[in-house]
Amino acid sequence: MSEQAGDRPEGVPRPTSARHLPVLLERCLDLLAPALDGDAAVLIDATLGLGGHTEAALRRFPHLRVVGIDRDPQALALAGERLQAFGDRFVPVRATYDQIDEVAAQYGNDGRVHGVLMDLGVSSLQLDEAERGFAYAQDAPLDMRMDATDPDTPTAAQLLALSDEGELRRILRVYGEERFAGRIAAAIVRRRESAPVQRTGELVELVRDSIPHAARRTGGNPAKRTFQALRIAVNRELEVLELAMPRAVEVLAVDGRIVVESYHSLEDKTVKAALTRGSRSSAPPGLPIEPEQNRPYLELLTRGAEGADEEELARNPRAASVRLRAARRIRATPEHLRRVA
Repeated sequence: MSEQAGDRPEGVPRPTSARHLPVLLERCLDLLAPALDGDAAVLIDATLGLGGHTEAALRRFPHLRVVGIDRDPQALALAGERLQAFGDRFVPVRATYDQIDEVAAQYGNDGRVHGVLMDLGVSSLQLDEAERGFAYAQDAPLDMRMDATDPDTPTAAQLLALSDEGELRRILRVYGEERFAGRIAAAIVRRRESAPVQRTGELVELVRDSIPHAARRTGGNPAKRTFQALRIAVNRELEVLELAMPRAVEVLAVDGRIVVESYHSLEDKTVKAALTRGSRSSAPPGLPIEPEQNRPYLELLTRGAEGADEEELARNPRAASVRLRAARRIRATPEHLRRVA
């Protein structure tokens, strides 16, 4: 039974294990299992968060070592406390997951690992801590940085203050798939003439006032797409993912497996492209015999993208938009493809 807020004294935070319910946990572990069951297996959890997937993997596979990557120092600290009982079987690394090749070179077996898990998007920690500015349901400063200590990453408030109207419109339309991107961008620019938008509550109100009344009545909070777009832009999530996917495939040993959970179409498109590319022949069409160098180097383990079933959704509403894809490395990447991977 999960802990409810009323079950603990006021002011006492929930333990880390109760703050995060991993999405499709058993399905992820089942897909990874054939690669992780052996001795001295290494898994890179490229999006460690609060460590829910990692804890379950360490418990299920007694000889497994997990290297957990996260850019958020708060997440690393909390996950480290949660996983300290596993000793040196867990290794935390502060990095972005496009550095997965560097991490594998340091902690893998000759630069290769047996499994890679990626649970993309914003974590429960970031959503639940109001002061981080990720949640549209709670008023807080507009920050949204996954690494709030990084002085080189602009906050969401700074992005809104410094971007021109065309750039704001592009961010909202592309990253948030917001059909009223033009109206919202124009309203942000008008607002800057008197005072910049600096808090989540101010942005929610501005978005609500910018869209037609009819559009406010369906689809949940009308600001959710704007918040998604800003979070992706602030943290360069799609740029990092586009770099990370081919590198994640390359660090897999033969028979190693990669499992990726994404939560919106832009993420899933990038994941699908990388895995599909490896699962298809690179030979020109019409050849009578497929050359060895052109044969696929990945085997897809899911039929398309898998979603959550009703039981999962009842247990974990945050699984509503999940898209899960997985693949197995069946041979080394051909040299002519590795150069552009």
